[in-house]
Order: sequence, then C-alpha cells, then structure tokens
Amino acid sequence: MKLPVIFALLTALFWGLYGPVLGLARAAEQSPFKPYLLIGVAYLVWAIVGGAIGMKYTDVPFSFSSVGLKWGLISGSLGAFGALTLTLAMFSFPTGMKPRPEIVMPIVFGGAVTVTALTNLIMARNQAGAHETSPWLWVGIVGMAVCIVVVAYNTPHVAPPKKSQAANPATPPTEKPNA
Repeated sequence: MKLPVIFALLTALFWGLYGPVLGLARAAEQSPFKPYLLIGVAYLVWAIVGGAIGMKYTDVPFSFSSVGLKWGLISGSLGAFGALTLTLAMFSFPTGMKPRPEIVMPIVFGGAVTVTALTNLIMARNQAGAHETSPWLWVGIVGMAVCIVVVAYNTPHVAPPKKSQAANPATPPTEKPNA
C-alpha cells in the first residue's frame, strides 16, 4: 500500500500547485487561453511519453480494445474539459479582480472527491446484489463542504509577481544613480 499512497500524495502535490501556477501563467500572458493551449501540449507530451514508457515497462502490447479505447478517450476528454472549466473559473472573476486559486481549488478538489464518491455509489447500486451505503459517506460529504469553505476563506491570497523589464521591452529600463 506504500506506492499507491506515495503516488496519490504526489498527485495532490502536482494538482495542488496547478491552480496557483496557472494563475501565474495567466497573469504573465494576460490571457487564460494561452496557458490552456500550453496545458494541452503538456498533457499530450506527458501522456504519450509516460503512457508509452509505462506500457513498455509492463510489457503491455500497443493495441487497444474498442471498449478501452472508448473509455480512455472519454476519460481524457473529461480531464481536458476539467482543465478548460478550471481555466474559465480562473478567468471569470469580475472585471478588475485577480484570479483566486485559493477559492477555486478547494471547490475543485473537494467537489471532485464528492463526485467520485457519488459516482461510485451509483455504479455500486447498479450492480447485481444489495448495497448498503454507510451514513459516514454523507457525513464525509457534508464535512467536505465545510472544509471547502474553511480552506477557501482562510487561505492567504498571493498577488502575481510584477512584470519584469525583460518581459516588457517597450518600457526603457530605469537606471540607478551611482553611489
């Protein structure tokens, strides 16, 4: 059980950094869609390279069943739509207001946990045989909603870095007087 937990923690680290870094990319480009395009390129490169290495390492043939192909493309599309709606969430704050990853990300991740739990609940109920839902599931969902609010409300907001002179060549550099 050690490796799955380590990889899950690494995923939490990467995705936890995703929102704040996306905010930096958006601020640097003054557009939410330039970073989104580059997110797509990064996903494509890392998915192909990582998938190919993983398939080679585990000696899995490079052929796909129609069912696996269908669900793989659907899950990839859901991930891409999630990245798009995350970009839109960061982009759609009122005019003059900076992106607020400290508000958006707890909603995204707390909501994702809840959607996963409810989806698995529905899938389990559709299988043959009786399935009893623990009341702790509902306690956890309510607790997650409370945690989303507490974390979003209490996380400090960090302003994006100011543009450097190198990033804005139209502005001449200011010289400091020699002492």
